[in-house]
Amino acid sequence: MSKVIVIANQKGGVGKTTTAVNLAASLAVAEKRTLLVDVDPQANATSGIGISPLEGRTIYEVLIDGLNIGSTVVETQMPFLSCVPSHINLVGAQIELVALESREQRLALALQTIRGHYDFVVVDCPPSLGLLTLNALTAADSVLIPVQCEYFALEGLGQLFSTINLVKKTLNPNLDIEGVLLTMFDSRLRLSNQIVDEVKRYFGNKVFKTIISRNIRLSEAPSFGKPIILYDAICSGTRNHMELAKEVLANNDALGVESITHTSSVTSTQV
Repeated sequence: MSKVIVIANQKGGVGKTTTAVNLAASLAVAEKRTLLVDVDPQANATSGIGISPLEGRTIYEVLIDGLNIGSTVVETQMPFLSCVPSHINLVGAQIELVALESREQRLALALQTIRGHYDFVVVDCPPSLGLLTLNALTAADSVLIPVQCEYFALEGLGQLFSTINLVKKTLNPNLDIEGVLLTMFDSRLRLSNQIVDEVKRYFGNKVFKTIISRNIRLSEAPSFGKPIILYDAICSGTRNHMELAKEVLANNDALGVESITHTSSVTSTQV
């Protein structure tokens, strides 16, 4: 049975989609069967991994029409990595879901049919706390929360944690916090270091040891439809996300961590 990790933060511009795409790719390099599910209407995770969604075969049809999610899975250019794409049609799903039965559980019910095929399912959410994110949280085993190393870093996180606690009480009692991930770190800035200290003081051992640094190659990769590990295998963005994957695997050691120790050789053969 797979581990479903949702990447969520209702604040935009925190590196949420970057984290989803590159964590999924890094887990795939570790030869973990990984499924990236894009439930953001902007479909940036879909395009960022090099997929052009087919009309009628996206997460929209799964959530609204009850289409079997297995029929929407698209293979990527990386072995071990598949994707359920999003589409701009998903913009209207927030309204359409309101009238549907089990509206908060439609993603969870869909994923139940394929969870046995994957080691990890990584879900990218929209920057809001609407029904799409609620579906993701209801389907999740855990939530990974990206927090940017910038002013107002903790803004809105109280509301996110309130939503997570509400989901635990009413829809998904097993929901856990996978961890808080610091992103967009710039070691030259005093503010970045202050934010790191503040977030660690606030969240304690829930903060990942790995910190994602600002990196121009990481910013360029989505425009080429590639995760960073395929775009530039030796840049700091790749190293950071491989370290993050190591931590995730260590936190879920029932799935094993041994394969990621050989990343450098695997990476060089895939690029």
